[in-house]
Amino acid sequence: MATSTMAQTWPGAVLDADGQPLRSGVEYYVLPAATDTAGGLTLVNLNNGSICPLFVGQEPLAAVVSSGSTVIFTPRVTDTVIRETRDFTVEFTGFTICAQSTAWMVGEKNPETGRRYILAEMSPTPSSNAWHFNIVKNDQGLYNFQWCPNCLTGVCPKPLCGDAGIVVENERRLLVLDGPILSFYI
Repeated sequence: MATSTMAQTWPGAVLDADGQPLRSGVEYYVLPAATDTAGGLTLVNLNNGSICPLFVGQEPLAAVVSSGSTVIFTPRVTDTVIRETRDFTVEFTGFTICAQSTAWMVGEKNPETGRRYILAEMSPTPSSNAWHFNIVKNDQGLYNFQWCPNCLTGVCPKPLCGDAGIVVENERRLLVLDGPILSFYI
C-alpha cells in the first residue's frame, strides 16, 4: 500500500512593523497606515446617552497621537503564529468600566445606518462566527481586517463577508464592515 505525504501549505505569517511574525497571546498596537488621520484602535462608546456597550474605534487625531489600546490575537486553529487569511479572535487587553468582554465581534446590521459595527460585548463562543476575523494584505503590502469566517465543518451558512474600515459618527471614529478600508500595521 503506497502512502503519500503532502506538505501542508500554510498561509504566510502576518508581520509586525519590525518584520517579525505576529504571535498568539502577545500584546500589539494596531496603528493606521496613514498616521496623519488618527491614532490606533481602542474602545469607544457611541455617545448616545449611555457608556456601554463599547465599540471598536480609533483614537482621534491630536497633538500627541495615541497608539490606542493593545490587543491580543488568538488563532481559531492551533498555531502560535497569526497567518494571513486565517481566522482568529482579537481582544483588547485591560479592563473596562462596562461589565463586558473586550473581544471583538460583528454586530447586527444597524437599520438606521445599514452598517455592521465591530463591538466588544460578549465573550467569544466556539459555535458562532461573529468573533472570527482575518487579516489580508493589499497591493501596497499593507494589512486590513476582514470578516469572512472560514467554515471548519462544511455545513456553515455563507456569511455576508466584509472589509473593516473607519467611519465617523457623532465625532467618534468607529470600525465597521463595508466602510472605507482601514489599512494598518502592527
